Amino acid sequence: MKTVFFSLLILFSLSPTFGQNIQGNSAFTFGEELQFDVTYGWLSLAEAKLQVSKRAITENSRPHYKVDAYGKTKGAATIFGRVNDNWGTHIDTSTLLPSLSYRYIEEGKYRKNEKVHFDQKNRKAKMELFDRDNRTLKEVKEYDLPGQVQDLVSGFYYLRSMDLTNLKKGQSITINGFFDKEIYNLKLIYEGTEQIETSLGVFDTYIFSPLIPQNKLFRGDFPVKVWVTKDQNKIPVKIKANLFIGSLNVDISSAKGLRNN
Repeated sequence: MKTVFFSLLILFSLSPTFGQNIQGNSAFTFGEELQFDVTYGWLSLAEAKLQVSKRAITENSRPHYKVDAYGKTKGAATIFGRVNDNWGTHIDTSTLLPSLSYRYIEEGKYRKNEKVHFDQKNRKAKMELFDRDNRTLKEVKEYDLPGQVQDLVSGFYYLRSMDLTNLKKGQSITINGFFDKEIYNLKLIYEGTEQIETSLGVFDTYIFSPLIPQNKLFRGDFPVKVWVTKDQNKIPVKIKANLFIGSLNVDISSAKGLRNN
């Protein structure tokens, strides 16, 4: 259960690579901050945050968004193992492709500190693995990419830049990405729209379900559903996952610095 809540927050945030209309980013901007509560039944498990830097940073002489996703356990949930994770990315402000992704993971006694440098033009990724204290470089590997790819965090922001108005119920979006030394393919199934009530008010939303291979964690054919606001901001306001025992919910608790009010 340690990393389920955090994986869910970014699971659906993988980038569509074909057949969708990208019109440039009008959905998010510098300084945006989204916070979420993670619950399992009546138990409050964790809190998570998606944060865009307040100003651009430079990678390869080009301006980038610096985006961080944080997740940490709280309260009684720490009894089962303390989690304090930071997954991040640097996204080119023009192409919305990542130049760098990183993971700083603390889960109980487990640690992982990793950076991946993307050369989107030459279709290469260089992975750097650091020691437990994130000081000494332990391993460097290079990987060939099949084309332009997203990482798990950058893909969500790329998705938000898409024109979703012409999606038809049942339509699937093919995903291409690079994560944990692997090229992955995933499908997002569009399930239509729904009006839902949140702590921030009532929203009309798009519903997506990632097609997830059968495993010992989730229950049912489409165990995860994601609700994204049907407005210019396209922020996730709810994620629900049916586990083999019970359900896990990720619900938005606050939203600051939105581009469109």
